[in-house]
Amino acid sequence: MSFTTLASTDFVISSDSVVAPAWTSGLPTLTNSSMITSSTAASPAPQFYLDVYDSALTGSTAQIQFSIAYGNIYGSGSKLYNTLVPGMSPSRTTYGQYRNLVYADETKLFNFETGNTSSPDIFAININRNCYKESLFPGTLKLTLVSGSSTITLTDDSVYTTNNNLIINYGDCGRIFNIISGSYGLPTTSAISGAAAGYTPSGSYGFFLPDIGTIILNPRALALPAASGGINLGVDTSSNPALPSSSLSNNYMYSAIYNGNCFQLNSQETVSANYVFVRVGNQDYNYSNNPSFLSGSSGQLIYPTLVNSPQTYPTTVGLYNNNGDLLAVAKMSKPMMKDFTHEMLVRVKLDW
Repeated sequence: MSFTTLASTDFVISSDSVVAPAWTSGLPTLTNSSMITSSTAASPAPQFYLDVYDSALTGSTAQIQFSIAYGNIYGSGSKLYNTLVPGMSPSRTTYGQYRNLVYADETKLFNFETGNTSSPDIFAININRNCYKESLFPGTLKLTLVSGSSTITLTDDSVYTTNNNLIINYGDCGRIFNIISGSYGLPTTSAISGAAAGYTPSGSYGFFLPDIGTIILNPRALALPAASGGINLGVDTSSNPALPSSSLSNNYMYSAIYNGNCFQLNSQETVSANYVFVRVGNQDYNYSNNPSFLSGSSGQLIYPTLVNSPQTYPTTVGLYNNNGDLLAVAKMSKPMMKDFTHEMLVRVKLDW
């Protein structure tokens, strides 16, 4: 068996970004007709977060699309672990968990403003890991929230940041974009006195963290009246809410998302391919050891004309390492004729 050594120039690596809807239904928008929560979730999970399923899938096929969690630095808004230990509750644990994810700092507080005002609480929306491959796709977020008669549509500021050559912020969680009022990465024109486009007097509406599939929302901005950019969304700050198995604030946020009837989001994945260019010169591989090429009794060529004018029809390319081990096999769509008057260039694509 003969081999042809490949040169470094015969290898080319290419990467393409593949974008797809984040939801398991394959549809770009999750609406209230396909949102449902479960009343059978096992304790203690409901104390920490509220799972939202795709109602189109029922029973054992139901899949979580996203989860809602409320965090409060003082432990307010959820049942205490122990009534003898004030402030220690799931909401405090949640706040600390996301603080560490974003800042990798156990003392830093969330800050959604350009100033030094810190936020004592947050809403976290975690997109189910099965719904996206590598990361969420910035600029595709469109989340409508409705509370009472107030409505707001939120997005991230990735397109605005890119178009204006602004610096992208990074944290321990990867890229950090601000959540603003608007759609598909662009802010709405602000009619709020003293606030930038897409912002409120309480700063941005939160953070979009595409690399960990998380949306952090600013409860103080959402609690503002409509004239100031909010939707009057309340939070429950009692330490022993009426629904002890679940934070009331999680239900408030779920109602706002459900009534908004529009949660649009895409995921993205970088697919890498290794292209191998196999070049066969006119002098190469014109003869074959295939039994159809030789006489079985004498080992001679079956047809004398093949001595000086051979023809072969390659159908397969094998890629070997330096030890002669077969690593990959590429099949061509049809046999290709090869003789001393023809050369071949075969492009092999290896995806991973």
